[in-house]
Amino acid sequence: MYLPPQFDRSRDDAAIDAILTGHPFASLISVDEEGLPFVTHLPLHLRATLDANQRRVLLGHVAKPNPHWRYLKTRPQALAVFLGPHAYMSPSVYPDAQRVPTWNYLAVHCVVQARIVEEAAEKDALLKKLIGDHEPAYAAQWRGLPADYTAKMLNGIVAFELEVTALQCKVKLNQHRPEAHAAMHAQGQGGDDNARGLVQWMERLGLAAPADGAERVGD
Repeated sequence: MYLPPQFDRSRDDAAIDAILTGHPFASLISVDEEGLPFVTHLPLHLRATLDANQRRVLLGHVAKPNPHWRYLKTRPQALAVFLGPHAYMSPSVYPDAQRVPTWNYLAVHCVVQARIVEEAAEKDALLKKLIGDHEPAYAAQWRGLPADYTAKMLNGIVAFELEVTALQCKVKLNQHRPEAHAAMHAQGQGGDDNARGLVQWMERLGLAAPADGAERVGD
């Protein structure tokens, strides 16, 4: 992606992991049989520990009728895109009128190498990690389901590991325009969840002081 240096956080491991875990619904992009991009929108789990090569590993699955797993099997390199909070930014945050609107956002692009997970126990363990991310209480219900039902459900998906071989992390918060930061912070606090999410990241990066008594993100 286009990545001006003032927005580049590709070496900021804490920021990267915060986006991957806080916004896990990703776009997985491969090339189909006609050479066109094929996209699946799905949750991905970031494995807590790095692999032997100090690389991140993402876990996910698709329904067996989805051809995406076949593309991953024949062409294992793919791209996983994560989008964090994002919001319109009005030029009214500037002290002068000769400015234009923009859109602030957080994104991580991961180049990945896929490995299909075929063994049932490994697929079950992968599912439990995803359940743990989104509804830990459901794990007991899953374990209590009849074995023939869980076997049928496992057979209906194709699971995979995605080893991250390269990545870019973009945090676009108008870092290079400090004259706008105070007004951006105030405007964002009155916005929707996305706008308030950007305010938290401004505070995290020291672009605006949090309200009295508030803790910084990551503290």
